[in-house]
Amino acid sequence: MTYLISLNPATGEPVGEIPTTALDDIPAMVCTAREALSCWSHLSVEERGQCLLRAAEDLSNEAERLGELLSQEMGKPLRKGVGEVRFCAQSIEPRVKQALAALQPRRSVDADTESTLYYDPLGVCAVISPWNYPMSMPQWMLLPALLCGNTVLFKPSEETPLIGQAYAEVLTRHLPPGVLQVVQGPDQQGRALVEADINMVAFTGSRDAGKDIMSRAASGLKRLMLELGGKDPLLVLDDADLDAAAEFACANSFENAGQVCVATERVYVDRQVLACFEQRLVKRARHFVTGPWHDARANLGPMIHERQRQHVLDQIAQALAAGARLLYGGVNHPERYIQPTILADCRSDMWIMQQETFGPVLCLQAYDNLDEALLLANSTDYGLGAVVFGEDEDRAWQVARHLEAGMIGVNKSCFGTVECPWVGARQSGYGFHGSAEGFHQFCQLRVISKPLAG
Repeated sequence: MTYLISLNPATGEPVGEIPTTALDDIPAMVCTAREALSCWSHLSVEERGQCLLRAAEDLSNEAERLGELLSQEMGKPLRKGVGEVRFCAQSIEPRVKQALAALQPRRSVDADTESTLYYDPLGVCAVISPWNYPMSMPQWMLLPALLCGNTVLFKPSEETPLIGQAYAEVLTRHLPPGVLQVVQGPDQQGRALVEADINMVAFTGSRDAGKDIMSRAASGLKRLMLELGGKDPLLVLDDADLDAAAEFACANSFENAGQVCVATERVYVDRQVLACFEQRLVKRARHFVTGPWHDARANLGPMIHERQRQHVLDQIAQALAAGARLLYGGVNHPERYIQPTILADCRSDMWIMQQETFGPVLCLQAYDNLDEALLLANSTDYGLGAVVFGEDEDRAWQVARHLEAGMIGVNKSCFGTVECPWVGARQSGYGFHGSAEGFHQFCQLRVISKPLAG
């Protein structure tokens, strides 16, 4: 038997270990999931929801324990780890209510036909999740899959297997046997899971991994929901509240050490206000302090591993060599960390302006008119989130309508209301989750029709 050894990103010391799922075991696990499907799928949405609401109570009661494990394994400050667990516990009830509304049969009538649309379970679903939010990201996919009546094989990231297992164990306390099973392991377990006899793959992670999943799932025409990477732009207009824009830019870029899919990585600023904006950014960047998960002063943890840290350092070095100006940070990074970094005078042909960084780095580029700003903002293959800051809200809204992203914020983050889907455009996503439409993606739509009576 082989084991995954989970390492503390701040020290490199083991947090714990867990057995790797044998590749030969995965087909049998799929069979178990399919056998459990007959029972689970025939429960009502209300009954499935009650199971998950009981799990929510356990998550809330165990938030401190689970949050500490999450922070040790992923590296984020303890208050952030506990906060993630509490958020997951609190968000289950609204999702259950959303499912109850979204999955009701819908009647349709025309001149001579009466039809009913049913949202039936799809079957066995694989959920493959990332390490940066190792509880909330799985929950985004697990809740709709389970509430829609599917059974699930869940593969947490190999970087955070312990919290993934602990989270699944809380859920399985309240689920029938076989409804939720955990597959542990690196990429080869993920590939075997995608190629197994399943009906759907829900994945959050890198664009390259998403392309590989799409290719492997093609032979079985499996349903896909892929949330992929981002390279989110922020447009600062000439009439923007510069203090608010700088506050948002730093917070959204440096949160979770920049290891966020909707982190602000590119900032396009009207040249007239660039100097003032740069001053405000530097002032706010000084508020971010790196440190391990248990350091109460720290609000910015380590990079998840040395490979990711080196990727960020390489992007910074290439940008500086190509003419970027170091505005803040950027050098003398402590081992395992990246200090908050701001680069000015960036250009769209730089590597760091085209490919995802996933680290605490803000890149600034000036523009002279809105046409240029939009051209620059839309110049990558990504399209997850985007933000516009401008005091004339109507004008900022019109700018937002020309951004090629799935989610766009005006004077705020790109997050929408609780009823809105989480959706990417272009190469940042395939399908979406959240919202009634998101639930429907985990369903087989079935239409039954009869002649209209009378």
